[in-house]
Amino acid sequence: MADLSHAHIEAFLEMMSAERGAASNTLASYQRDLDDLHSFLAARKVSPVTAGSRDLSAYLSDLGRKGFAPSSQARRLSAMRQFYKFLYAEGLRGDDPTSTLDSPKKRRALPKTMSEDDVTRLLEQAAREADDPSPGQYVRLRMLALLELLYATGMRVSELVSLPARVLGQEGRFLIIRGKGNKERLVPLSKSAIDVLQRYGQARQAELAEAGDNPWLFPSPGKDGYLPRQVFARDLKAIAARAGLRAAAISPHVMRHAFASHLLQHGADLRIVQELLGHSDISTTQIYTHVLEERLRQLVQTHHPLAKTVENRE
Repeated sequence: MADLSHAHIEAFLEMMSAERGAASNTLASYQRDLDDLHSFLAARKVSPVTAGSRDLSAYLSDLGRKGFAPSSQARRLSAMRQFYKFLYAEGLRGDDPTSTLDSPKKRRALPKTMSEDDVTRLLEQAAREADDPSPGQYVRLRMLALLELLYATGMRVSELVSLPARVLGQEGRFLIIRGKGNKERLVPLSKSAIDVLQRYGQARQAELAEAGDNPWLFPSPGKDGYLPRQVFARDLKAIAARAGLRAAAISPHVMRHAFASHLLQHGADLRIVQELLGHSDISTTQIYTHVLEERLRQLVQTHHPLAKTVENRE
C-alpha cells in the first residue's frame, strides 16, 4: 500500500492556511516538524497515519536524547497534536494517538545571581562615590544606602524603595519589613548597613530641611512620594557599569538572588532563607537547591571518610 503521509501533511498545511489563516512562518515550522517525524517513523517502518502513541512517545524521547530543549519538544508535540486532530476530523484515523502524551516538563531556570566578588566591587564603587563631597553627594549616598540594605536583607525592590522613614529611629540590628499580603518579617542588618543607614539619615535630614518632611526613607517628588523602583534599577545598572561589571546582567532582583545564594553557600538553612526572603511557600525558595547541592557535594568530598580513602588511593 502506498504511503500517503506526505499527501496528508500537505492537506493538513492547506487546511491550516485556508481555514486557520496560519502565517507562512508557522506553516514552514509545521512542515519541518512533521517531515522530521515522518523520517523518524519511516526508520521504524511506520507511517504517521498508522503510528501509535508508543511510536510518537519514542519520537519525543529521541528528541530528548539528541539534546532538544523541553520547549522545542513541546513545539513538536503541538504540531503533532494539530496534525492528528486533522486526521481524526477527516476520518483518516479513528483515534488521536497524541491524546495520551504528556507535554515535556520544562526545566526551571536557575536564578541569575552575582558572585561575592562582584557584590564587593559594586559596594566599593558606591562607597567611593558616596565619599565624594562634590555636588550630588546626597544622591550618591542614597545609592550606597539602597545597595547596602538590599544586599544585607534580600528585600524585594518594591519593599526597599517604600521603606518608611521611621526605620531610622529603630535601634538594634534588625529591620521590620512589610511584604506581600501585608505580612511583616524581621531581618537582621549588617554592621556596614547600619553605619551607612545612620550616615544617610543625617544627609536625608539636611536635604529635607527646606523641602519639608516626608514619610518615606527614600523620598521622591513623584506621585507615590518615594523613589520609583524603575529609577533605582536604572541607576543600579549605571553604577554597575562604572564598577566594571556587565550592567545588563545586574538588577535589584539579581542582588536579591545573590543575598540568598551567598547565605546558602555559607551554611544557612533553607528555611531561614525562606523567612528572610518573605516566601510563604518553601517550594519558591527551592530554586536555590542547586546551591545546596554543590555545598553538600563539597562537604561530602571534604569530610566523608570514604571520600578521603578514595583520595588517598589516588
